[in-house]
Amino acid sequence: MEEWFEFSWNALFAIGLSAVGIYAAVIIMTRICGKRSFSKMSSFDFAMTVAVGSIIATTILSKSVSLADGVVGIVAVYLLQMGAAFARRNDMVKKMMDNTPLLLMDGAIILEENLRKGRVAKSDLRAKLREANITELSEVKAVVFETTGDISVLHKEHRRPIEDFLLEDVQRS
Repeated sequence: MEEWFEFSWNALFAIGLSAVGIYAAVIIMTRICGKRSFSKMSSFDFAMTVAVGSIIATTILSKSVSLADGVVGIVAVYLLQMGAAFARRNDMVKKMMDNTPLLLMDGAIILEENLRKGRVAKSDLRAKLREANITELSEVKAVVFETTGDISVLHKEHRRPIEDFLLEDVQRS
């Protein structure tokens, strides 16, 4: 237990230098690769965020991982992210990597089977409807469970139909 309280100026300096170096590497790679690296988009993007966090923590706190090792790890993860973004241009690869949006309500009709598929509780659906200022189910044009895990509510405020483009990739059942 005594080793928990050991103090070393060298260790403190190494941790500080590693923190600054790995932080700078993440900022530089994020500027090069774009904001998508940390967006809430897909399971692959989530894995990217976890990997970057793990590399940062390990580089800063582990004596066995050098700053150079951490920077190489960060660059490798960002290159994987860029490769995945490029591969997503292919529809088949995109289907494998990304979730499909799922229709939860079609007008005022709650699609129970789709709630089960998406593992969305009715209480979560109700909360989203309240958040969207829905006071009657008849006000709903559609509710979509997005690939990010968000739930979008399309209102029936106007009589115009929803453009096909907006529901193009949404799984209906």
